[in-house]
Amino acid sequence: MDEDRDLLRAFLASRGNMKELERHLGVSYPTARARFDALLAKIGIDRPAAAATPTSRVELMGQVARGEMTIDEAMSRLEEP
Repeated sequence: MDEDRDLLRAFLASRGNMKELERHLGVSYPTARARFDALLAKIGIDRPAAAATPTSRVELMGQVARGEMTIDEAMSRLEEP
């Protein structure tokens, strides 16, 4: 709960700028986005499925190669329904 509150405070302090949130959290953009999306889902505000995550393995692997996400994050997304 405290982690969610801290994330929301950081998001509001960054005035909704995900790049600022990324810097504040000290994580990659996809990680910041995933954490924020998880918080939204927790409070009942889901993003449209088409925009939520990359759909192809190639796109995921490209993000890993560019350092935008870790291998563990990519594996987690591949396991999502």
